[in-house]
Amino acid sequence: MNVIDILARLIAFPSVVGTPNGAIADWIGDYCRKAGAEVTVHPGPEGDRYNLFATMGPRESRGYILSGHMDVVPAGEREWSSNPFVLRAAADRLYGRGATDMKGFLACALAALPTLAAMNLRRPIHLAFSYDEEAGSRGVPHLIAALPKLCNAPLGAIIGEPSRMQAVRGHKGKAAVRLEVIGRSGHSSRPDLGLNAIHAMANLITKVAEYGNSLTSGPFHHDFAPPYSSLQVGVIAGGQSVNIIPDRCTADIEVRAVPGISPSSLLEPVKARLAALRDQGFEVGWHELSAYPGLALPEDSGLAALLKGLTGQEPLTAVSYGTEAGLYQQAGIESIICGPGDIARAHRPDEYIEVGELAACQTMIEKLGASLAEG
Repeated sequence: MNVIDILARLIAFPSVVGTPNGAIADWIGDYCRKAGAEVTVHPGPEGDRYNLFATMGPRESRGYILSGHMDVVPAGEREWSSNPFVLRAAADRLYGRGATDMKGFLACALAALPTLAAMNLRRPIHLAFSYDEEAGSRGVPHLIAALPKLCNAPLGAIIGEPSRMQAVRGHKGKAAVRLEVIGRSGHSSRPDLGLNAIHAMANLITKVAEYGNSLTSGPFHHDFAPPYSSLQVGVIAGGQSVNIIPDRCTADIEVRAVPGISPSSLLEPVKARLAALRDQGFEVGWHELSAYPGLALPEDSGLAALLKGLTGQEPLTAVSYGTEAGLYQQAGIESIICGPGDIARAHRPDEYIEVGELAACQTMIEKLGASLAEG
């Protein structure tokens, strides 16, 4: 199978975030075994989702991880020109959900395996494919925790998120929470007898939005766009009917922090304002949804130099989107981002990747293998 064949097969699995992924993990595992790799399919605590770890080369030696996620965001937009789970080719573009984010990278890594198998690798290349990255990197922490049993300490990790094949040394950290306000229901004709949870949440969100706007005043880190930390309210839910006083309302918010700022610390003022609603008779809940640290790889790192040699491009300092790279770095593994496609095409209808981008990525992986081979 060539890289396009593999990509078509991967996209045919509707591995939407938060849903069982055994089918795609099993297919990838079988493919890797047939190519000669050692494979471990590692179940997560959910019971129906799996990480996958495969090694080509001597597992006892130190090598490099190629990291990617098997899940994709939903594809319910009406603007899709074709079935998002059937790969469609048009000129040099290949359309489908996950083509860029990030089954294109997975396909390149898998397509390179036969070539890597033919090399006499002195050091291994590991494939580390995770689940539910799009829900805040929920799967990869379990895989990272298992690494000491799966391989020798890695020399570095290449996270194949779409970067137009230009390596990236840094990104912001993120934390997301769900705020919950619980009031008292009743008939809307007697608002004096109830506690309207939506009204309380609306007032809270107004203050939270003002606080979010204050973050534009810094601290600044001008390698990022925008160069400051940010806060967004992304989801609000509550109420049953217009004539019932709503007794419950939730809001999901996220913060993205520039280096040197803890994402969780940015949420502390929000937590305090939520808690203050207890004084008005409301019950409140604070539910952490996801969090991952930022990435900051030094400019003079050996991994940055390696990727410069493999791609022929000077690594970028930073991007504003987040990846699993910060979690690998937090675990003591030098990490960098480099993958095919453009993040601007992700999470939107008619997501696509270019054939040339796939070829460049596969070449990069095979060059990495050649650098680790004998002879």
